[in-house]
Amino acid sequence: MDIGRETFLQIVISAVAVVLFISAAVTVSQTYVVDSNLSPTGGYALVGAIGLFVVFMTAAGLWLERQQF
Repeated sequence: MDIGRETFLQIVISAVAVVLFISAAVTVSQTYVVDSNLSPTGGYALVGAIGLFVVFMTAAGLWLERQQF
């Protein structure tokens, strides 16, 4: 099975974004735990990680859409 360059780039960018998001979520959950619960600061950090993931995926999608393959 042969995939195109555009499809390959989409897969790689998406996989990198997901790995970065999961690592950020794990880091936040390990850093901001108080008595087996996530602290309010950790909640804000987790929301920030989700927001950055959305912004990154949006920017990557726009960049990929504007490329001439």
